Amino acid sequence: MPNWYAALKNLHVACVAASLALFVLRGAWMLRAPDRLRVRWVRVVPHVVDTLLLASAIALAVLLRLDPLAHGWLAAKIAGLFAYIALGTVALKRGRTRDGRIAAFAAALAVYAYIVSVAITKSPAGPLAWL
Repeated sequence: MPNWYAALKNLHVACVAASLALFVLRGAWMLRAPDRLRVRWVRVVPHVVDTLLLASAIALAVLLRLDPLAHGWLAAKIAGLFAYIALGTVALKRGRTRDGRIAAFAAALAVYAYIVSVAITKSPAGPLAWL
């Protein structure tokens, strides 16, 4: 089990970093060069990375026998994920105005930071757990 755990955790953390990098890149392109968002790899690679991220998260939860109903921090991460996805789609696709997209992008980054802080602290309080 420890070998599987280490491999899954490393995959998960690598996907977390790649997902953020791709989101920031697409956000910058949304602001400066929206045509770049239509390039095929830009429409495919982030979904592949996010699928690996989610699959590794589920595998870790199963391996560690974590129940989101019994672990509030895990439920908080899942709720944060739904908020991040919703805000990300507004920021990159569905926002009606540039200002609305920028606000959704900033909010998505804040939610992303919250999710990471919850993962680190294992507390639904996220960054407040450090106080």
